[in-house]
Amino acid sequence: MAYLLDTDVFIRAKNEHYGFDLCPGSREWLETTNSAGTVHSVKAVYHELIGGDDDLAQWARNHRSFFLPPTAADIESIAAVNRWANDSSSYEAAAKDDFARAADSFLIGQALAGSHTVVTHETVSDGRRKIKIPNAATAHNVEVMNPFKMLRAMGVRFVLESQTRQLSLLGFGTT
Repeated sequence: MAYLLDTDVFIRAKNEHYGFDLCPGSREWLETTNSAGTVHSVKAVYHELIGGDDDLAQWARNHRSFFLPPTAADIESIAAVNRWANDSSSYEAAAKDDFARAADSFLIGQALAGSHTVVTHETVSDGRRKIKIPNAATAHNVEVMNPFKMLRAMGVRFVLESQTRQLSLLGFGTT
């Protein structure tokens, strides 16, 4: 079992709490856990990320192996997820089309095939205009959690050890 990160996890991390200038340790953590086989994303998310012209797009290009390509088993599960969406009377046709074109069906399909957990900021919705990841994941018994729950479940702590030492050397107290 691994955690598969949604596009919004990367984008919100970059734009909010784990900006490239603010928290480089978050990307180091991603790279370390990816090497250990614990945290990944999918190739469809990679394609969404590299469309930009920023630090995140460059990071994704430099870490292509972070993003899993679909296997034959994944393709079958992705097809099943898209069939579910297409057959659902709960969503408008445009929502079904958007879902099939976005990385979401790949993310859920690959999680389903590999018994992975999907990590996203999205929450369940009863709207008809967008198929939300948690709705589709629940329909396929795929576990979903937000990034903070994942970080806590993994016991992650981003600690400023070197800066604390530097502040102490500059005469600032650490208490």
